[in-house]
Amino acid sequence: MRTLDRCGAPVSALIVIPARLGSTRLPRKPLRELGGRPLIVRVLERVLALKMDGTVVVATDDESVAESVRAAGGTAVRTSADHPSGTDRVAEVARLAEYRDFDVIINVQGDEPFVSGEAVNSARAQVEVLGHPIGTVACTDSADVLEVPSVVKVVRDSAGRALYFSRAPIPFLRDDSERRERDELVLRHVGIYAYTRDALMHWVSLPPTPLERVERLEQLRPLYAGIAIGVGLSSEPAAGGIDTEDDLARANASWPAPAVLATSPVPAGNR
Repeated sequence: MRTLDRCGAPVSALIVIPARLGSTRLPRKPLRELGGRPLIVRVLERVLALKMDGTVVVATDDESVAESVRAAGGTAVRTSADHPSGTDRVAEVARLAEYRDFDVIINVQGDEPFVSGEAVNSARAQVEVLGHPIGTVACTDSADVLEVPSVVKVVRDSAGRALYFSRAPIPFLRDDSERRERDELVLRHVGIYAYTRDALMHWVSLPPTPLERVERLEQLRPLYAGIAIGVGLSSEPAAGGIDTEDDLARANASWPAPAVLATSPVPAGNR
């Protein structure tokens, strides 16, 4: 898809897929097989198939992951093993001399083999078209997810900017008479991010905040600092990432179609 900025000029982005080998819930996750190929290769293939304007790079802390990406024809960059989040890993790649000319950076998590083009483009448009420093995306969902802490919810202001992200039931229903209106406001966060270069570097320069530590949500760090996060809406349901053995088994059973979403997945970027 050809992306244009607010002035109608074409924009090319740096699209980074962070992949950390040391997952606790799914050991050696990037190298586990999905449909007969490493998961990280399947994610790379998916992102490339979306045909977005941009350069795609896998950022990983492990040489075996990098080798599997290169063997599949992709570009991989070795990054520090000490990064506390995927956002920090993305920022390390964006600082490299060969990528310093990209003013827009997109983060697609390395365990999202079913990521949709609509979701990525919606997050991207928040930055390139609407001018927000950070963009992400959400989709509507049933009120059932409000009671699932591993599903991250978001509420937006009248301009489509995030007011808050939480594992708690937001918006909270005080009076049952407003249930229908509340149900129409339920938004499930999909952890895809786009950033301006300045916003990304500002984000990773900030210290962790109390809200971030309490909720275990890194996106609360820039929000706490007053950095606007535009939240686009995707008409497609969240596909869900691969975070556990059960997730991987479901994905392999349904491959190449997306697996049925688990009751309580953890959206990418919220781990």
